[in-house]
Amino acid sequence: MGWEVVVGIETHAQLRTRSKMFSGAPTAFGAPPNTQACAVDIALPGVLPVPNARAVALAIRFGLAIGARIQRRSVFARKNYFYPDLPKGYQISQYEQPIVEGGTLAIATEEGEKAIGIVRAHLEEDAGKSLHEDSLRAAGVRRAGLSGVDLNRAGTPLLEIVSAPDLRGAKEAVAYARALHALVRWIEICDGNMQEGSFRCDANVSVRRTGDSALGVRCEIKNLNSFRFLERAIEYEAGRQIALLEAGGRVEQETRLYDPGRDETRPMRTKEEAHDYRYFPDPDLLPLVLSEEEIERERAALPELPDAKRARYRAELGLSAYDAMLLTESREKAEYFERVLAAAPLPPKLAANWVNGELASRLNDTGSDFGAPGLAPAALARLLARIADGTLSHKAAKEVLGELWRGAPDPDAVIAAKGLAQVSDAAALERLVEQALASHPKLVEDYRAGREKAFHALVGQVMKASRGAANPARVSEILREKLAR
Repeated sequence: MGWEVVVGIETHAQLRTRSKMFSGAPTAFGAPPNTQACAVDIALPGVLPVPNARAVALAIRFGLAIGARIQRRSVFARKNYFYPDLPKGYQISQYEQPIVEGGTLAIATEEGEKAIGIVRAHLEEDAGKSLHEDSLRAAGVRRAGLSGVDLNRAGTPLLEIVSAPDLRGAKEAVAYARALHALVRWIEICDGNMQEGSFRCDANVSVRRTGDSALGVRCEIKNLNSFRFLERAIEYEAGRQIALLEAGGRVEQETRLYDPGRDETRPMRTKEEAHDYRYFPDPDLLPLVLSEEEIERERAALPELPDAKRARYRAELGLSAYDAMLLTESREKAEYFERVLAAAPLPPKLAANWVNGELASRLNDTGSDFGAPGLAPAALARLLARIADGTLSHKAAKEVLGELWRGAPDPDAVIAAKGLAQVSDAAALERLVEQALASHPKLVEDYRAGREKAFHALVGQVMKASRGAANPARVSEILREKLAR
């Protein structure tokens, strides 16, 4: 209490290209070490980089999607530092003049939607990967005490997306990371595979007293490749900084690593400043100058974006902001929902409830997603139509869904085989209602004394007598009519 946690996120999204940022070498994941690195990637003398036009186009597409400024002229720079997995001794990146500046990304919070500022998004190349003893053993190298370098990733095109320090705490940071992950997949610029390193986050964490305007000293937590680790790392780091300050110490600006086994962050190195990297324009690369035609081509390639889709669901379908937000968690989910509505005339709220609820739950339990849902939208639509026309209760519909999930081809056949259709015949329901009224005079008396619970108890008695087959809506109507007399 009394502290505010401030977070900014730097995200590296690997762009969906077949070749690298400045060479023609392939970018496929999982190849044997050093089989996808060409002369440019390993920095042989005399080689020259050539920018990947597809990577540039995808960066433009991202900028348009977040409402940013697309810089008509941007510059590649050399970011100088030495690691064994960086053969040139510098990384080609963008610094003072990035391709994308500004923009916002909406996230869902407990208070509603919040716009998070994007400072910049710039193109750069990835470094290679150092492999230490355990990794080498997995690759078949048995000698102890060795480290190796795999340059397959060297030169892979990245878009580094830098948020403003607008996030307050770990939960908002995770909401932002999830929203960004969904967006880059939605507009098809990144596959979002966190296990393969296609989408990874660095979290800049600082704390300050509640009400202070100045930011505290920040620590950067590197290479967080799951949403769970991102949340836990930020929570630990914020707690560490608060405890340090309350004990009279001070926070040192540094880069830290998160250890999920110990659930703690540990110092890695002193945090560098921009001047430590000695940025200067890369003399091998001309400024990147974009034409209006290139920008408009990417604008035309954009699908309907999540914000626009949410607004349309609310205005045209009458859905709540919460339902619309859930339906647009991924492009695949939104498209599935729309195919359900296209397959049958259904109440949109009914379809939203089942897509967000029962179906999403089953997909989560089986580790699958709406990209491979296991149930055709038309089959779900036929099932929901039987709820809408009163043939099925919600409880019976869940049973039918289970059979469809296991491969049954048609919901109507399942309903007939299992005898799950609701009793909606007025004469049959009237007989059941009259029996309930005659058998439970005390409940009738309580209802007439103003106790609404007694009404629900009478409905329950009718449902029990029908073994759950009675249409509860029709039962309620007939029961109220009888009691009113």
